[in-house]
Amino acid sequence: MTDTATTDTATTDTATLAAAESRTVSLSAQAARRVAELRRQQGDERLMLRVTVSGGGCSGFQYGFGFDGTVNEDDLTFERDGVTMVIDDVSLDLLNGAEVDYVEELIGASFQIRNPNASSSCGCGSSFAV
Repeated sequence: MTDTATTDTATTDTATLAAAESRTVSLSAQAARRVAELRRQQGDERLMLRVTVSGGGCSGFQYGFGFDGTVNEDDLTFERDGVTMVIDDVSLDLLNGAEVDYVEELIGASFQIRNPNASSSCGCGSSFAV
């Protein structure tokens, strides 16, 4: 009976790992270049772009962007062109399949997320609903 319990735990861990690995968020080339530039300005090439989702905003959830030098136990990392993006496991559920981009327009420049899980978003794109 102990062997079965061990096998079930191993199977569950493998299934959990496979589910985590199947979730992905991409970073556009423009976003990677901007993060690299901002890291140089900060003088710390170890900094990673942390993307979060929290409750709030005018549509129910809001995106957060910041720099972080730490990868926590529940974080997943994604890399492009020498830049690492860090997303916690809960946020990744809401961002799966999304692309983080950096857009420069006449009205300003910002990181933006194209999120296939969002059913609607606010006008500025910083919050969304699922």
